[in-house]
Parts: sequence; C-alpha cells; structure tokens
Amino acid sequence: MEVTGNKQGNLNIIIGALVGVLALLAYLFIGSRNETLEVQRLLTTKVEQLASTQVRLDSLSKVLDEKIAEVRQLGGSLTKLEKIRRQLETDKQKLKYDLNFSLQQYNLKIGEYNEFLAQNDVEIRKLRREYSSLLSRARVLEQEKQTILNENEGLKQEKEVLAQTVVDYSRQNADLTSKVTLASAMQAVNVAVLAVAPNGRERTGSSYKASRIDRLKITFVMPSNPVAVKNNKDIYVRILDANGAVVSDNGIGGVTWVEGREIGYSTRQTVPFENNDQHVDILFRRDAPYKPGAYQVELYAEGFKIGSGSFEVK
Repeated sequence: MEVTGNKQGNLNIIIGALVGVLALLAYLFIGSRNETLEVQRLLTTKVEQLASTQVRLDSLSKVLDEKIAEVRQLGGSLTKLEKIRRQLETDKQKLKYDLNFSLQQYNLKIGEYNEFLAQNDVEIRKLRREYSSLLSRARVLEQEKQTILNENEGLKQEKEVLAQTVVDYSRQNADLTSKVTLASAMQAVNVAVLAVAPNGRERTGSSYKASRIDRLKITFVMPSNPVAVKNNKDIYVRILDANGAVVSDNGIGGVTWVEGREIGYSTRQTVPFENNDQHVDILFRRDAPYKPGAYQVELYAEGFKIGSGSFEVK
C-alpha cells in the first residue's frame, strides 16, 4: 500500500510539471504571436504613411508644374518656383530609400510647400492682373495703330489725288505756257539771202557764183506781236549745205537748244526787238569758198524756229 501511494505521488508531480511546462509554452507562444501582430500593424502603418506621403508629394509636384507653366505664360520670374521644384524632386527621391522615415518630418515639409504655394498664388494673381492690363493696353495700342494706318491710308489717297491734281495743273500750265510762248514767239518773214561781193556790191536772185560771194546777207522782217515783249532777241542763223552740214567759221558758230534738242548754228546776232514790223539784216562771212549746191538758211529765236530761206551756189 505504501509503495502504491509513492507511485501515485510521483505521477502527480510529473503531471504538474508537464502542466507547468505547457502553461509556460502557451504563454510564450501567445506573447510571441502578439508581438508579431504588433510588428505587422506597425509595418502596415508605415507603408500606408509612405504611400500617403508619396501621393501628397506627387500632388504638390503636379500643382507646382501647373504654376510654373502659368507663370511662364504670364512672363513672370521662375527662379523661386524652379528652385522649389528641384527641392521637391529631391524629397520625392529621398522618400523611396528613407529607412528613418518620419511622418512628422514630412508633414512639416509638405506644410512648408503648401505655404510657399499659397504665397505664390498671391504673386500669380498679381501677374494675372498685370498681364490682363498689358493685354488691354496692347488691344488699345493695336486699335490706335489701326486707326493711324487707316488715317495714313486716307492721307496717302488724298496725297495721290493732290499729286495727280498738281500733275494735271502742271500739265495744263505747261500747255498754257507753251501756247503763250508760241503766241509770243518771233517770226521772220520775207526771208532773203543776198550775196555780197568783196567790193560791197549786193546781188539778189538766190543763185550766185562762189567767186562772187564774200559775205552772205540774210534779210527779213520781224512782224509786230501783241503778246511779245520788247527786249533784245538773240537770232541764231543756221546755214546748211547740200549735205545737211552746218556751214560755220572758226569762233563764230556754236550750239543752242531748240525744242528740247541741241543744234549747231553758223552765227548769232542780238537784235533789239521794237515790235514795229522792223527790218533786220544779218551778215555772215567765212574764209573758205562755198561749194556748189543748194543751201538752206534757218532762223531761230527763244528756242523756236522763226523762219527759213534758201540760195544756190553755182
């Protein structure tokens, strides 16, 4: 009986020890499980915080890009915005590898970014007002420019009309002046060419021997003209031989302008015009003998041909 009681006591001790071990193991298991769950919870929280922070930084980056584009369009300064943009990109890259991530620290940074954007909004609104004012001024200037262009076009047309009017008046004046000049031009009528011998004897008939010509005497009448002015008139005598060449002598002949062209003349004489049908004589002498043939004599005054005659040398 005593032996049986000892065995029973030992069994109870063993059973108690096993129960204690099992209780300890259960305690350790439960504690470890609780610790694992806590770690999982902490990790989940960190991941959520990282993801949320990344989204907030991306949102800030998008807003910043929009503001940079707007300020560039408005012509404002991009120095501060681009500096903050670079800083934000640095923080986004750092977030990907930040083993000591602190939500509080990033919240502070995000708050600073938001504060900067809020201050920048004030500057952008100011830029918008200035830009709007400049656009309004530009439209006003464009309208003024168009008005000036229209006025200039009108003035140009008026100028062209005026210029044409001046041209018309000038043409009419030129025509009138030409008519007056023609009306007042001298005329030489009854033109005759006489041969004067060395002894002074004058021969008429318009046909002479070369040996009997020492000088030529061109005689004509200048009729009175109501619109002509009494003054000295330069009479140009142009003698043409049978070949159409101008007959001249050294130191006597020259050139003059007649109706817009230059012609040569044989001799020139200044005649006081008295406007009374006066008779005029002009003498011409040359040392060389005249060649046989028909000669023409043309008279010019004040740029016009006033008369002509002819003679023949045998």
